[in-house]
Amino acid sequence: MSERIVMRTGEALIAGGPPGTAAEPEIVIGALDGPVGIALATLTGDQVAGHTRVFALLNTDIMVRPVTLCVSKVTVTSLRYTNILMGTVQFAIANGVLDAVRAGYIPKDQANELGIICSVWLAPSVVDDDNLDHKILFDLHRRGTTEAIRKAMANEPSIDWLLENQDKIMHRYHQMGLDGKI
Repeated sequence: MSERIVMRTGEALIAGGPPGTAAEPEIVIGALDGPVGIALATLTGDQVAGHTRVFALLNTDIMVRPVTLCVSKVTVTSLRYTNILMGTVQFAIANGVLDAVRAGYIPKDQANELGIICSVWLAPSVVDDDNLDHKILFDLHRRGTTEAIRKAMANEPSIDWLLENQDKIMHRYHQMGLDGKI
């Protein structure tokens, strides 16, 4: 049996596709009999209009392990957005979780004892994109999920790296604000 995982956190930004397709998942992963399990159960039972929480599924009745709860960072207000989020993106997250298990980032022997909460960013602009490339959207969100899990399980970035690089990093949107572009 692998070491007990109480709670790990990670995030990733995977871009490079057309506008609106970037993935920016934030992951919390940990034991179902610990704080992550309590949070997962609470979120599942405490649904909020516009921020419905759903399990990551390969299809309508095939949930992945570790159990993964998808939580939208954006208020969902349209059927098209819902279908993209709960279709392509949900499917990508499910595959990303399984990729993380296959790669060994998540111990396979703990797949039934761990839970994942995945905060999902899907750009609202996808609603207006009549040429949305679902293959690219899927690929980026799948990779983003796997990378966020990898970083969570590796405790990346390390505190040493953060302290060393703190003054070298500029937040993109802060810089845009400084430049008068926001």
